Amino acid sequence: MKRTWTRSILVYIVALAFFAGLATFCARLVLNNEAWVQQPYNGHTAGSGGLAMAGKIYDRNGTVLAYTEDGERKYHDDYLTRCSLLHVVGDNSLNISTAIQSLYRTQLTGFNYIWGLGMPESLKQGNDINLTIDADINRAAQEAMGDQEGAVVVYNYKTGELLCSVSNKTYDPADPPEITEENEEEYDGVYLDHAISSEYTPGSVFKLVTTAAALEYIDDIKEQTFHCSGSVEILGNDVNCHSVHGDISFEEALSQSCNVAFAEITLQVGAEHMQEVAEKMGFNSNFLISDVPTAVSHYDVTEADDNQLAWSGIGQYTDLANPMQMAIICGAIANGGQPVIPYLVEESSSIFDQLGLSSGGGELGDRMMPEEVAKELGSMMRYTVETHYGDSTFAGLPACAKSGTAEVGEGEPNAWIVGYIDSEEYPLAFAVVVEHGGWGLSTTSPIIDATLEAAILSLDADAQ
Repeated sequence: MKRTWTRSILVYIVALAFFAGLATFCARLVLNNEAWVQQPYNGHTAGSGGLAMAGKIYDRNGTVLAYTEDGERKYHDDYLTRCSLLHVVGDNSLNISTAIQSLYRTQLTGFNYIWGLGMPESLKQGNDINLTIDADINRAAQEAMGDQEGAVVVYNYKTGELLCSVSNKTYDPADPPEITEENEEEYDGVYLDHAISSEYTPGSVFKLVTTAAALEYIDDIKEQTFHCSGSVEILGNDVNCHSVHGDISFEEALSQSCNVAFAEITLQVGAEHMQEVAEKMGFNSNFLISDVPTAVSHYDVTEADDNQLAWSGIGQYTDLANPMQMAIICGAIANGGQPVIPYLVEESSSIFDQLGLSSGGGELGDRMMPEEVAKELGSMMRYTVETHYGDSTFAGLPACAKSGTAEVGEGEPNAWIVGYIDSEEYPLAFAVVVEHGGWGLSTTSPIIDATLEAAILSLDADAQ
């Protein structure tokens, strides 16, 4: 009897292990089938990087950005357009992991885990993908960037449509380079989408975060006056300013980007509130842009001394920001403190979209600041444009903006411009960063001007 009982238990254990293994396999088959079919050793997807049977990729205007012809993957006819969209669309190599052709390869090839790649055409839902991106705006941004490295982001802060996302350096996906030991330095970082996957020292564009914190936590900040003699000593070390501003108001301090004033403002806000406000604006976390997470930005003053804290409020110290994140922050200011998350893909066949569970964009994000703070901050950004930049910098549109010149140690500083257009016709938030570009405004103004001019043409065409 005892022997029979022992044998029964062993049979039950083996049966349980079998069914557990079967359940695990089935679960992995459902969850991982798309990844398995994309493996390079799978002969069914061979040719053109596994895109030999892939559908078309369209921009928001119906322009074909990528297509397959006679088993060969082809791209837009215009060279600059192809280069400007390399990191959005991808190429045959699939080395750009965040690009559409890498992320949505199974949708493009019409793969289904029941039928595989052999699903009858009559049953396919369609293997084309429509994007929110505008090829003409991207081309204009790419042309204005020239050989400068960095990123340009423009999106509709009301709807979340990502209209422009350019990452430089780039290459022609129709004629990709052969990267060898001899030229690898020339192409270093070329597979990285700098608009969404890179972090940069923000410099003075971070003063928007400090300004929001001051408006929220310093009751009399708008009545205060600061004195700038070109530097201020904090804990025995100077915080230097690019100019001598003399007596300056809070609003003028942002407009003139006075480091001395913002060092003192940051100390008044304090480390705890600076950390809190920065994290509400997305620092130390990321955003999901149509299934692609942005790079995790960085702000940490939990162990900073007063000198380090002061520099952090100016956008230096260990601060790091992502271009897409900075555009989202500006979109939130335009929307009264609550962002609409950008999105790139208009149609997706992922299981999350089919179940209505996708959080890839076009949805409200967490509130970043109180509405009254956003309104006051937007007004100060508008004052900065009116008194310092001029609307001509932004294709004549009513912009609210902030430039930045971020010191990065060796070499020229990074140049930034971020902001939004205060307009019902052109609800656009933007961020431009040029690596080692030098002075922020002078470097970035031609880029944002050309990009917004193209956006005006596109949106006007939509309205007709």
